[in-house]
Amino acid sequence: MTTAKIYNFMGLRKIAAGLSLVLLLISVASLAMNGLKFGLDFTGGSLVEVGYEQGPDLNQIRTKLESAGYDDAVVQTFGSPVDILIRLGESHNPKLGDEVLSALQADESQSLTLRRNEYVGAQVGEELREQGGLGLLLALFMVMVYVAFRFQLKFSVGAVAALAHDVLIVLGFFSILQLDFDLTVLAALLAVIGYSLNDTIVVSDRIRENFRKLRKGSAIEIMNTSLSQTLGRTLVTSLTTLLVLTALAIFGGEMIHGFAIALLVGVCIGTYSSIYVAANVLILMGVCKEDLMPPEKEEGEVDEMP
Repeated sequence: MTTAKIYNFMGLRKIAAGLSLVLLLISVASLAMNGLKFGLDFTGGSLVEVGYEQGPDLNQIRTKLESAGYDDAVVQTFGSPVDILIRLGESHNPKLGDEVLSALQADESQSLTLRRNEYVGAQVGEELREQGGLGLLLALFMVMVYVAFRFQLKFSVGAVAALAHDVLIVLGFFSILQLDFDLTVLAALLAVIGYSLNDTIVVSDRIRENFRKLRKGSAIEIMNTSLSQTLGRTLVTSLTTLLVLTALAIFGGEMIHGFAIALLVGVCIGTYSSIYVAANVLILMGVCKEDLMPPEKEEGEVDEMP
């Protein structure tokens, strides 16, 4: 019977901790200084959808809108190349759609169709922003409770530390590059939490199993064994997910571009954190075999046969 090769993951734990700390400091500093570039979903504004007969040039549309005085317009395709979505930070104006349509129709050979003219109030956007933040915090809290019941409190702290690490770095990525942060990106963050949690639980389950099964070996040696045994599964899952997300980011259109980018960054960071951050926290908290041994039966207690 062949034994899987054991890699010394924990030998790099101090370097990994330093890297994580640097990434977190950069992310927090950018969030504090630059903040996030919130999209229309959170800031409020108007949304106009225009239908073309043939796929237009988005740069020409932006130029026409700037000439008409709409300097803050965000133009993107919506579902197909002939459906154009225009986001404007304008106050509510029932005639805004007709005005935009007139500006775009100038010097245009094909006929255009106004398909939608909607307005999102600033109060609604603020409520969405607050509820989204509360949703992320609630998700992290529920994860902590679940892992504490399934494994042990130290595992719970490690899992939540890894998830918070992933979310902060994705937020920092969007803050540094000033990419639009809208509801699709918020949904991606929740998906990142789910993906990273699944990876962390698989690793934690193997760590618990090896602490109970292997009689010899230090905590670091058992960590290395567990991480090496789950490495193949982690890499295959991550690579196949990244292939799909890369295709979505390139060919999926602008509507889900932010969603795909957020998940790409989140999956990469989540794979790293499930190997290093969660396990590193367990080492720092001094996890040992006594923490994971099943409770001993009381004297006189026997298993009942059905």
